[in-house]
Amino acid sequence: MAQLISTKPYMLRAMHEWCVDNNLTPHLVVAVNGQTRVPMGYVKDGEIVLNINYSATKDLHMDNDSVVFSARFGGVSQNIYVPMSAVRGIFARENGQGMFFELEDATESDGQDLSERPALMEGDPAEGSSKKQNNKKPVLTIVK
Repeated sequence: MAQLISTKPYMLRAMHEWCVDNNLTPHLVVAVNGQTRVPMGYVKDGEIVLNINYSATKDLHMDNDSVVFSARFGGVSQNIYVPMSAVRGIFARENGQGMFFELEDATESDGQDLSERPALMEGDPAEGSSKKQNNKKPVLTIVK
């Protein structure tokens, strides 16, 4: 029998659709490694949580291998690449309901050599300022 495709990408897409259909905000929990492409200034303890609502992303695409989109971080547009093997979970911000997964070895899940994947984003323009701000809670200001 041929090797079956992982259920993880299907569950991820289903939870994303469920969140959107219920007017909830889907967030993706990602274990940052050599294959992920995320702004490093926002990584904490080797993980990053990304808002993957359609209103927060541009060109969101979730296939069986990865999650790819563009988003703004500190006002700067960034291209995000998350291999399915780095996805730790998806949850709704408003109520915490979601699904979490065990991490897989990247070569085990897709059979590609790690050197073929995009590298980590380095030199994030917001990196220096965000490290200083990470110790404080964010503050929203109403601007009219």
